[in-house]
Amino acid sequence: MMVNCCGLLTDRKEPVPLKSIEVQLEVKDHVATVVSTLNYENKEDKPLEAVFVFPLPGDAAVCHFSAQIGQTHIVAEVKEKQQAREEYDDALSSGQQAFLLEESDQSPDIFSLSVGSLPPGESASIRLEYVTELAVQADDGLRFCLPAVLNPRYQPQGSEGPSVQVTSVPASLVPYSLSFSARVSSPRPISKVESNCSLEPLQFLNADQTQATVKLAAGHKFDRDVELLIYYKDAHQPTAVVEAGQASAKPGSLMGDPVVTVSLYPEFPEDVMSSLASCGEFVFLMDRSGSMGCPMNNSTPQETRISSARDTLLLLLKSLPMGCYFNIYSFGSEFEHIFPTSVEYSEKTMEEALKKVEKMQDDLGGTEILLPLKHIYAQPCIPKQPRQLFIFTDGEVGNTKEVTDLVKMNAGTHRCFSFGIGEGASSALINGMAKEGGGHAQFITGTDRMQPKVMQSLRFALQPAVEDISVSWDLPKGVSSTILSPPITAMFQGQRSLIYVQLTGQTSEATDGSVTVKYSLAGHPSQNQLHFNLKPAEDTGLTVHRLAARTVIRSLESEQRTHRGQQDEEVKKMVVELSVQSGVSSSFTAFIAVNKDDGKAVQGPLVRRNIPTPFYGIMSRAYSAPMPMAMDCSPEIRK
Repeated sequence: MMVNCCGLLTDRKEPVPLKSIEVQLEVKDHVATVVSTLNYENKEDKPLEAVFVFPLPGDAAVCHFSAQIGQTHIVAEVKEKQQAREEYDDALSSGQQAFLLEESDQSPDIFSLSVGSLPPGESASIRLEYVTELAVQADDGLRFCLPAVLNPRYQPQGSEGPSVQVTSVPASLVPYSLSFSARVSSPRPISKVESNCSLEPLQFLNADQTQATVKLAAGHKFDRDVELLIYYKDAHQPTAVVEAGQASAKPGSLMGDPVVTVSLYPEFPEDVMSSLASCGEFVFLMDRSGSMGCPMNNSTPQETRISSARDTLLLLLKSLPMGCYFNIYSFGSEFEHIFPTSVEYSEKTMEEALKKVEKMQDDLGGTEILLPLKHIYAQPCIPKQPRQLFIFTDGEVGNTKEVTDLVKMNAGTHRCFSFGIGEGASSALINGMAKEGGGHAQFITGTDRMQPKVMQSLRFALQPAVEDISVSWDLPKGVSSTILSPPITAMFQGQRSLIYVQLTGQTSEATDGSVTVKYSLAGHPSQNQLHFNLKPAEDTGLTVHRLAARTVIRSLESEQRTHRGQQDEEVKKMVVELSVQSGVSSSFTAFIAVNKDDGKAVQGPLVRRNIPTPFYGIMSRAYSAPMPMAMDCSPEIRK
C-alpha cells in the first residue's frame, strides 16, 4: 500500500525533480496547438537523470522540443532513433547535459522524456510542442483532451517488442502541479466551452465573440485528464486553408510547397437518410479484464469502467432494429460468447442477452484482445447483413499496433466502432481501430454524455456504407496537386472528412480552385463541392504542413509494418527523411539536444529518478488471473 508523504516523492520515497507543468493551448477552428513547459529542479546533492514516461494524444504531431538551463537555450533536432540514443548516452558518459524525447515503439500515444546530467541545485525548463485535430462530438462540440492519466498497459504473452516501463502513482498522489490556459479563435462565434475540470469564466476578446480565453480554476492537481469541449455557433461549415511553404525548404518538397487542408462535412440527401437500414450483423466485444474494475475517473470513484461499459452495451442492445443479427463476445485472458454464432434479434434473444450482460464482471484476467478479434473475423459473414463490430475497452493493451493492423487487414468485411471507457483509455488504440475499420470512435469518461454518443454510433452503423468515394481537384493551369492523406474509406452524416494536399507549380492569373467529392450512398450518386482561394493564410505558421507530414508518416509506418525485408527498410528510410525534414517525430526518430556550451563536466555517477504518472487504482487491485504487466514500478536500465 502506498502512503502519502510530504513533499515531492516517488512511491520509493525518492525526491521527484519535476516540479510543475505549464500548458498553453491555442485552438484555431478545429486545430489545436499545445505548448507544454516542464520545470525541473534537482534538490539532491548528486547529479540526476530524470526519466518521465507520459501520454500524448495518439494522433499528435510533436514538432518542437527545447531546453532552457540558466541562460543557455538549446533547440533539439530530429534524428534517427538509434543515433539519437547513442548521442544522448555519449553526452552523459562525457559529463555533458543532454535531453531526449522519443515515441514508444509499441504505441504512438506514449512518449519518454529523459533529462540527463542535472547537477545538484540546478534547474531546467523543457518545452515541447505538438499540433492535433479536434474530433467532432455527438452534440457538435469539438473535443480536446490533455491526457494526464497513463494506465498500465497489459502486454500479451508472445506479442512483439519490449514492453514500456512506467512509474505510476495513484492519481490522488501526483507530486507536481499543472497550470493550463487556452485561447480559442474561429471564423464563427464561440458559444461556450465546457470541461470535466473547474474552469474560470470564459473571457471574450472581441465584440463578435470569435476569440476567447479560458483557464483552469486555481488549485488543479494533475490527477486526471483535462477534457475541453468547444462549441461554435453555426458549427462545422466546409473550409479550406492554404498554407505557404517553408522558405528555407526545397521547392517541390512537402515542406517547401504550399499545402491545403480541406474539411468536408457531408450532408446526405434526406430521403436516403430516412430509409436507414434495418439490417446488419452487430457483433459486440466487451473488455472484462481486471482493469475494468477501476474507477471511470477521479471525481466519481464509485463508478467503475465495467459498469459503464455494461450500461453502454445494454442501451445499444435495447435499440437494435428487429430482424438484424447479433452476438456478444467478452474477453480477458480468454474469451467467451453468448451464442455460438450470431442469432436473429427478437424479444426472446434480446432478453436472453440482457440477462447475461447484466451479470458481466471484470473477472477474466488480462487484456488479450487479439484472440477474440481473430475468432470474430474468421466467422463467415451473413449475406445482406453488413457486419458492424462494436468494441468496449479501457484500452490497456501493450500491443496497440498489432491490434490496429489486424483491424486494417479485415477492413473489407466489417466496420469497427470503438468505445474508450474511462480516463486514460489509449487514444492510439481507440481511434486507430475505428480509423482502420472505417467506423467511428467515442470516449466515455462519465455518465453525463454517454447516451448521445452511443446513439450516434448506432445511427452511423445503420447508415448504409458510402461507396465509390472519389476526390477531384480543379486548379489553375500550372498548378498540380498531390494528395497526402490516405483515401477516404468512410463518410458519416455531419462528421468531418479531412484531406491534406500538396500544391506544386505557380500561376500568375487565377487564384481560385475547387475540390469535388463524389460518392454513392445506397445506390444514389451524390457529390459535395467546395470552392476556395489559393492565397495562403497568414497566421497558421507551419501547422498545416506538420499535420500533413504526420499523416504521411503514420501511413508509411503502417505500410512498413505490413512489409518485410528490402521494402521494409526503404519505407523506414522515407519515414526518417520526412520526419527530419518536417521536424515531426515518428516511431523511427527522436528529438535530441546536447548542451555543448557548458565547459565544466558534471561530476559523479548519475542517479536515475523516474517521474511518476497518475493511474486509476489498477495496482492496488487483486486480479483473478496472473497478469504480465506491460508497465511496472521498477526502474528500467536503458539499453
